[in-house]
Amino acid sequence: MFNKNTVPNLIALVLILCGFLSPEPFRTLLLSTGLFALSGALTNWLAVYMLFDRVPGLYGSGVIPLHFEEFKAGILRMVHKELLAKDNVERLLTSSSDSSSDVKGPAIDLAPMLEAVDLDAAYDQLVITVNESSFGSMLSMVGGEAALQPLREPFKKRMGKFLEDAGSSPRVQALVNNQIAKAASSEHFVAKLDTLLRARLDELTPDMVKDIMQRMIKQHLGWLVLWGGVFGGLIGLLTGLIQIL
Repeated sequence: MFNKNTVPNLIALVLILCGFLSPEPFRTLLLSTGLFALSGALTNWLAVYMLFDRVPGLYGSGVIPLHFEEFKAGILRMVHKELLAKDNVERLLTSSSDSSSDVKGPAIDLAPMLEAVDLDAAYDQLVITVNESSFGSMLSMVGGEAALQPLREPFKKRMGKFLEDAGSSPRVQALVNNQIAKAASSEHFVAKLDTLLRARLDELTPDMVKDIMQRMIKQHLGWLVLWGGVFGGLIGLLTGLIQIL
């Protein structure tokens, strides 16, 4: 299948073949253009290949597999410096908190956490408080705790609505964001992330690093081969013209 790596080489080979079959002065022009284009495309293709694979006898080839430990260390340094730095984390979360005031609804969804609150237990504590207060004797005269049971569901409904409104209020959102920022920038949190990141990086092998890098950039590096052939051909054409003139 034709791609950016093969097309320049094929065109260069066609020019060389045409050069051998053509009379002067076309012979010189076509041969010079084809040879220079082939040289530029092949050397650039070899340079791309040498990034990912070793070539026997060529020092420096197979850069990525040979230096994958340095790549891993570089990734770790980048994450620490750019992502886990205390100032960066706090600035990111603070800016998110500030911008959330312009957006309708809470920046952080506290609903799942608030729904887990045991409102029955809260109501039971309210009843205990009433019993232990000066109103306890009056309550016993009207049936005791049983008289308050019809109020359980209305209490839970109103308290649930109160918690929902409180969770979406700007003040509570700001407090939550501040606490998250402090936790995320704490040394303990960063240390745990560092441990997880190191463990994941230690699972990488040279072939995995090579595969990751290839998928990221190899298809774009094909342009080096293409432009190597183009500029090599232009230089060859200019050289051929100079020879003729």
